[in-house]
Amino acid sequence: MSKRLTSVAVFFSLALALLAPTTATAQQISLIRDAEIEATIRSYATPLFTAAGLDPEAVRVHIVNDDTLNAFVAGGMNLFLNTGLLMRSESANQVIGVIAHETGHIAGGHLARTQEALRAATAEAIIAYVLGIGAAIATGDGAAGAAVIGGGQSMAQRSLLKYTRTQESAADHAAVAYLDATGQSSRGMLEFFEILGAQDLLLSGNQDPYLRTHPLTSERVEFVRRHLDISQYTDTPPSPEFVKSHARMRAKLIGFLEPLGRVLQHYPKSDDSLEARYARAIAFYRDARLNEALPLIDGLIAEYPQDPYFQELKGQILYENGRTAEALPYYKAAVALQPHSPMLRLGLARVQLDLEDSAFIKSAIGNLEEVVRAEPRNPGAWRFLSIGYGRDGQLSMAALSLAEAALSRGDKSEAQVQADRALRQLPEGSSAWIRAQDILDQASRPRS
Repeated sequence: MSKRLTSVAVFFSLALALLAPTTATAQQISLIRDAEIEATIRSYATPLFTAAGLDPEAVRVHIVNDDTLNAFVAGGMNLFLNTGLLMRSESANQVIGVIAHETGHIAGGHLARTQEALRAATAEAIIAYVLGIGAAIATGDGAAGAAVIGGGQSMAQRSLLKYTRTQESAADHAAVAYLDATGQSSRGMLEFFEILGAQDLLLSGNQDPYLRTHPLTSERVEFVRRHLDISQYTDTPPSPEFVKSHARMRAKLIGFLEPLGRVLQHYPKSDDSLEARYARAIAFYRDARLNEALPLIDGLIAEYPQDPYFQELKGQILYENGRTAEALPYYKAAVALQPHSPMLRLGLARVQLDLEDSAFIKSAIGNLEEVVRAEPRNPGAWRFLSIGYGRDGQLSMAALSLAEAALSRGDKSEAQVQADRALRQLPEGSSAWIRAQDILDQASRPRS
């Protein structure tokens, strides 16, 4: 068996990949990459982004590996959806309603404004702190000072909470407008609010984060109800394709993330639906029961030979069990059926490199070049590309790819080392040489 690219493959495990965050954050999160689920979310989100006047390509969608009910926007044009929300959603409309609401936050610039509100709230707290010290000195009464400080902090918190509720209401108004503009019902939003309403009865420590970051008020619920009374799209069902894709998305997430016993509770062997067989195939594969996993995925491929994600799963099952040569045609088929998917191309390239056959090196490089063209900040893809260039004898391009990978990870020191190494070997004035200069310049800038 060929020497497997284990150290790199850990970063991008195909079909479902758990990605460690590349920068330090207050709360560490892991992200899931999956071609099918990303395509599903994109199909829901793109019409809403367009209705909001956003460039769909400029909004990055991330799937967070967290079983709590949550969704949020961060860093401007970044939408995050928790796996817990996706798995517990009962319909595509509920997920679409959440995306519409979060789109309202993005289009309204609420994230930047929240930072301003936080600064204002902090300023109020600081002023109260200064006044409190003054009161304590003037009266000699520490309790008086504490009362002023406490009152100032409470005032700041009330100010921020009022601001947050105003934003939530604005996002709701925007969301129903986007849903109407795309001919979709807002009923999923109301259903999601009802789920949150049940959560509202729990102690705050047991509530899902969505409720704490998106305060639910009776006014918000009543607003959506009133809108449903007047909207011409209230009873419009989701498209049949959305219904199917939602069922598959939930099945895939449950199959990959839940223990086998729980998967079989959701999807017993008596359930012969597509999504049930899909979930069981994944769960049996994860439990090393290939004699049960392979017949299920083979049956799905026989029924749906043009489905790229069934082909991908068969390839993954074979690849992860050391049958790399057998996996290759399935990854090839997946890419042929969905050539614009970076994740599918990345899977194919990984298999091609892992075969360690010179006949596949050029093709692997071509696939990886397509991946980094679509996802220039994908450090795993750059790392694989460096391996491909290295095996092809293109050492300068291998160094440049390592520089790109380091820069994507935020490792400026390593980016400088590799960019400098590439510069010494690349033809001066070439596009690659210019890119290496750019990386060196970016890596040498002080952190803002």
